[in-house]
Amino acid sequence: MTVIIDYGMGNLGSVQNALKKIGKTAIVSSSRAEVSAATKIILPGVGSFDMAIHNLHKMGIFHTLKEKIINNNTPTLGICLGMQLLTRGSEEGKFEGLNAIDADTRRFDFTNVSIGLRVPHIGWNTLHQKKESRLFKEMPDKARFYFIHSYVVKCTDCHDVLSYTNYGYDFVSSFEKENILGCQFHPEKSHQNGMQLLKSFSERY
Repeated sequence: MTVIIDYGMGNLGSVQNALKKIGKTAIVSSSRAEVSAATKIILPGVGSFDMAIHNLHKMGIFHTLKEKIINNNTPTLGICLGMQLLTRGSEEGKFEGLNAIDADTRRFDFTNVSIGLRVPHIGWNTLHQKKESRLFKEMPDKARFYFIHSYVVKCTDCHDVLSYTNYGYDFVSSFEKENILGCQFHPEKSHQNGMQLLKSFSERY
């Protein structure tokens, strides 16, 4: 059973509908029992880091989710803010993240970039894959995905970086460490490539 985590933030219906289009069933839930029973987890998200962590605690699923991801090795896909929630914490707030991967979340910093770029980074951009992954099976080289974000993930271990994308400088656009996957882009908004990625996550993990 694939569970899309409902903590009051994110495009829950969009992710569920995208999965439905490729013939995959998923439930949207904030129930501890259903999170505990999940065989796959999708952690979507739009909004602020601290509010998301606050809501996970308020709903009583923060520790259940952490247990499933870290100790039970449940395949987990974090999307946009959901990817950032898997890190130790964010420059955006003060709360501790799920700490499922050795990484931190930082705001775009264009201090050393000569051209003026706007934040958030919005629109289509290209992925440059750094290592082989089941997530990108049957994906064209330099596939394009839809982004909207002001913060980026910085991985401590470069081996966890699955792809990077350039917006002023190279940033981590996806990571993979064993059962833990994150994508800064929105597959549910990325048409054919996004559908293929969700299909790969559903069938290959």
